[in-house]
Amino acid sequence: MDAAKLGEFATNYTAAWCGQDAARVASFFAENGSLKINAGNPSIGRTAITTAAQAFMTDFPDMVVTMDELSLDGTHIVYRWTLTGTNSGPGGTGKAVRIGGYEEWTIGADNLIAESKGHFDEADYERQLKVGGPG
Repeated sequence: MDAAKLGEFATNYTAAWCGQDAARVASFFAENGSLKINAGNPSIGRTAITTAAQAFMTDFPDMVVTMDELSLDGTHIVYRWTLTGTNSGPGGTGKAVRIGGYEEWTIGADNLIAESKGHFDEADYERQLKVGGPG
């Protein structure tokens, strides 16, 4: 995938997250693609990825994801993002959260994400859920 197409792909991926459309997020992954968040078990396949994305969307109904940077690191694409939102979903704390992170993408021959390894500071995330994040 060339740089222009990759930029468009990442912009549309970001819009899917902001649009609260978990199935659309999953559509950026290969049929048997995987999404792993920190040390958690990977979500494998579009149904599992839809479920993982929906959990964030349910917890943060006003969630906004911004793409901070897109770069190449060896054979991986690095997609850096910032998530902001209020944890006002069912059982939420009502606290605002602002957390940055990144995903390491492996793009398959079909130009979809074959594997994404997501990373963010879980301790800071948990702290913000309790006391709120930066404004």
